[in-house]
Amino acid sequence: MNYWLFKSEPNDYSIEDLARDGEAIWDGVRNYQARNFLRQMEEGDLAFFYHSNIKPPGIVGLAKVARSGEIDPTQFDPNSKYFDPKATPESPRWQTVAIAFVEKFPHPLELSVLKARFSTDELLLVRRGNRLSVMPVGEKVAEEILEIFRG
Repeated sequence: MNYWLFKSEPNDYSIEDLARDGEAIWDGVRNYQARNFLRQMEEGDLAFFYHSNIKPPGIVGLAKVARSGEIDPTQFDPNSKYFDPKATPESPRWQTVAIAFVEKFPHPLELSVLKARFSTDELLLVRRGNRLSVMPVGEKVAEEILEIFRG
């Protein structure tokens, strides 16, 4: 199993929204490195759900990859801000995954705590200037994060 981190602004899509929906396609990713991470994901992988652009930002819950290799439908929709005129149904450019709700944590694990606990080599999230919305999390770091919540 692999571990990942998904960043979302809670006013766009929150852990509460995922809990309500049960499952969601993680659409709208338009960064090639993040897309390549999405392509590596496999069904059953776990993902930390991170609320960004709030004070304080932090990990708020856990999801799992329900389906991998999904085609992002927003690339074909001319009314979507994620429309890609170079993408066609015969040759899609953007793949994604569907994620399923696992749990909401009792309290956020704030970015300041993550920065104090993990180095930039251990956790991409804490690297200065990192803007990726999807990123891998190493097994050791993932286990430490889960241990914080599970005791």
